[in-house]
Amino acid sequence: MSNLLGKLVNKSATLGVVGLGYVGLPLAVEKAKAGFKTIGFDIQESKVKMVNDGKNYIGDVVNEDLEEIVMSGLLSATSDFAQVAKADCVCICVPTPLDEHQQPDISYVRASAESIVPFMHKDMLIVLESTTYPGTTEELLKPILEKSGLKCGEDFYLAFSPERVDPGNLIYKTKNTPKVVGGITPKCTDVAAVLYESILEAPIHRVSSPAIAEMEKILENTYRNVNIGLVNELSILCNKMGINFWEVVDAAKSKPYGFQAFYPGPGLGGHCIPLDPYYLSWKAREYGFHTSMIESSMMVNDRMPEYCVERASKILNRYKKAMNGSRVLVLGVAYKQDIDDYRESPALRVIEELEKEGAEVVYFDPYVLEYRDHGKIKKGESELTAELIEGADLVIVTTAHTLVDYDFVQQHAKAIFDTKNAMKHVNDRNNIELL
Repeated sequence: MSNLLGKLVNKSATLGVVGLGYVGLPLAVEKAKAGFKTIGFDIQESKVKMVNDGKNYIGDVVNEDLEEIVMSGLLSATSDFAQVAKADCVCICVPTPLDEHQQPDISYVRASAESIVPFMHKDMLIVLESTTYPGTTEELLKPILEKSGLKCGEDFYLAFSPERVDPGNLIYKTKNTPKVVGGITPKCTDVAAVLYESILEAPIHRVSSPAIAEMEKILENTYRNVNIGLVNELSILCNKMGINFWEVVDAAKSKPYGFQAFYPGPGLGGHCIPLDPYYLSWKAREYGFHTSMIESSMMVNDRMPEYCVERASKILNRYKKAMNGSRVLVLGVAYKQDIDDYRESPALRVIEELEKEGAEVVYFDPYVLEYRDHGKIKKGESELTAELIEGADLVIVTTAHTLVDYDFVQQHAKAIFDTKNAMKHVNDRNNIELL
């Protein structure tokens, strides 16, 4: 047994997490709760200060847990990467967005690796958790880390273990979600697997290479993207046919095998599902291959905000109103219900398209009081009042938050376009139109 394996088993190892966002902070908290001294690294001083003050800013982290592990000295945060020298294992959990050309932006991963290199030491484990294209760990990360003079697989261990974070999920959190691990060498895989076995209460699934682990993460989210693209396209067809597609899906899911229910909406949001297919299609072009089915679903999903605005305009026309000059109330800007995360939220695109058409747009979201988009801050309404609803020519539901009283909305709204079927239990439907 290597010295590192022994330290992981007896929990004397010091663990590091680079990036204290939606993925990194919950992971750092679980490491500390498992009894490991943990150091969180982030370039944003505001996050570093909040962690060191025991103040939580991530919905999936329990406030009391964070406060307790910080007070006990098990978790601390810093922007000083020299502290990496104290860590035996470092997990990289930084953003991997798309650039303006819809191509992978791996600058945060590269910068993190380059910040780690000067402070690496023998018998150290580095794990990349950020979602990326197959080949990143071996083709990008390994050469950068070997600039330290240490040889991967002999002097240090390197693996990929994709994050599986579903903000707002009441059942599956970081601690109980199964983990996939793929190392550069079998020993790298073993060491990384022992790390997660020491922290999590979930099965660890070992694969033969980082590329397998990277591709399986892409498969998880592309699977959702393709299926959502299918139901979005069918919902457009069913609208033309006068068929309630939501009822169609509910009928189909009565089949106990061979079918999983997916639902339409104004587009895709979140940190993975809207982005991962672009990573795969970008990498596929390197091999002269076009992912035609995947790219078709991406086109359908990307166009849904514009389609929703077209439908909204038709609803207003029926009330003898033009979109230009109409007041539109948007309910929900978070990308999914009952969370405060608006990354890649289709609601922001809907608002942008409405404003392009000359609408006066206001929004209410009990979880997102304001948001930043294209460098500008947009503030929401503080309360969902009868006056606010009655003052709108059209209400568009873009996020199905359970805190919203939809009966109240229906009673005071002139017209409603429900893109999420959030009002399915409302009995009086005379002013409600479904996506």
